[in-house]
Amino acid sequence: MIRVAVTGAAGRMGTEVVRAVWRAEDLMLVAAVDVRRVNTDAGVLAGLGEIGVPVREDLEGVLDEVRPDVLVDFTAAAAAVQNARLALGKGVRPVVGTTGIPAAELEELRRLSATVGVGAVVAPNFALGAVLMMRFAAEAARFFPQVEIIELHHDQKIDAPSGTALKTAELLAEVRGDFRQGLPTEELKLPGVRGGTYDGGIRIHSVRLPGLVAHQEVIFGGTGQTLTIRHDSTSRESFMPGVLLAVRKVMDLRGLVYGLDRLLFET
Repeated sequence: MIRVAVTGAAGRMGTEVVRAVWRAEDLMLVAAVDVRRVNTDAGVLAGLGEIGVPVREDLEGVLDEVRPDVLVDFTAAAAAVQNARLALGKGVRPVVGTTGIPAAELEELRRLSATVGVGAVVAPNFALGAVLMMRFAAEAARFFPQVEIIELHHDQKIDAPSGTALKTAELLAEVRGDFRQGLPTEELKLPGVRGGTYDGGIRIHSVRLPGLVAHQEVIFGGTGQTLTIRHDSTSRESFMPGVLLAVRKVMDLRGLVYGLDRLLFET
């Protein structure tokens, strides 16, 4: 049995993780941590009824007491880095789905993970379909270098663009090499109307509306044709197979892996 603790356990993603871990036959939920709903049974928050795992606030105390194998984190960027750093220092393997972590802090976690010899996973998206969408888009970019990305999320998402959009742009830029797209200058009647620009002129547009969960389309343009590759998560349940995959895979890692694609195709 893999012993799992969940941070952000009172949030929307956290309750999904609690539910998924509790139902998995090879995993054991040993702790739930959040600054909200302290002392509330995590199972009640996740719609499972009482399971005997109360939400606690002191992560360090929890790690020392219950000694989990894996810490699953869905919090906020600053907290996620601190939580992962603390976990690695105690030999606990972090699986981080929190987005918006700066590149410098991600690199710090990579170095720390390698130094202590403990596996870690950081993924901007745990939906298997989203990983395939990014992989298909990277393949298409070999033939259609002119591309823009539109990502759509619920209106409570703090960071923009999404981690998935940035990861997609990174993969596209690698395939396109030195290719540059767009006009040298554009007449913009509204500032920001063309979205943000990633390396090589890849435009990223972020939409935030209630009723959305997580969606992205990558639109390619060519002579007389367009190609659109789109993925939609209509429920947070869509992320759980990927989260559970990462929890199982991280047990065999030594060092940090960034992106669920690395676990699907390279390990």
